[in-house]
Amino acid sequence: MPDLTALVTGATSGIGRAITTELSMAGYAVVAVGRNADHLSELAAMSGVTAVQADVRDIDAIQDTLDGKEVDVVVSNAGILTTSGAFAGTDPDQIDAMIDINLKAPLRLAHRLLPGMIARRRGHLLFVGSIAGHAPFGGSAIYGASKAGLASFCEALRCDLLGTNVRVTELVPGRVETSLYRDTHGSRARDVLYDGYRAVQPEDVARLVRTVIELPAHVDVSRLDILPTDQAVGGGQIVRPPSI
Repeated sequence: MPDLTALVTGATSGIGRAITTELSMAGYAVVAVGRNADHLSELAAMSGVTAVQADVRDIDAIQDTLDGKEVDVVVSNAGILTTSGAFAGTDPDQIDAMIDINLKAPLRLAHRLLPGMIARRRGHLLFVGSIAGHAPFGGSAIYGASKAGLASFCEALRCDLLGTNVRVTELVPGRVETSLYRDTHGSRARDVLYDGYRAVQPEDVARLVRTVIELPAHVDVSRLDILPTDQAVGGGQIVRPPSI
């Protein structure tokens, strides 16, 4: 897909890194935003990738690095899950961090880049949500609230943008094998969440993202649930597959 620029946040690991890699291989110019300098250096070695070290909350810094470049696709992927437990015991700083990074940052980035898309009558905003934003998960009240807010925003934004030719897609992953749960489960994350299960891989999500972006301009996938075959859509229930 020539002559298109995509901006990907949270690009240094997991889903963001896979999307950056997929779009780079497809010929996009990719602006990869993240905080890990070493991982950004690896991304910068890929064809067409411009690596930007910035906190996703610093919208001014991100825009300054664009240097007037037109952005056709924005993948707001950066997100954190810093705590798992009852809401009453949650550190207030963790509440602020999850709301700021998971909800406020993607909204502010969209707000900054949307006028150009509307003026050019083309663009695609993709937001990485979660099934936790569509069903209750005990111990994840703040994370779920941030993702539910993102889901509501996507639905309303599509209404606002009717007639502009700018598309909006909410990606709703279930259990994807990433490092998101590292802070809440520590070294036990793999044992608790992945061993014995068939999780979706970041590369699976990346291929779907490319497919959604490259659909004809008159087709908008407004919401895309991406779950393991062994996980129920309505919540966190997942089973181990029988031995084959």
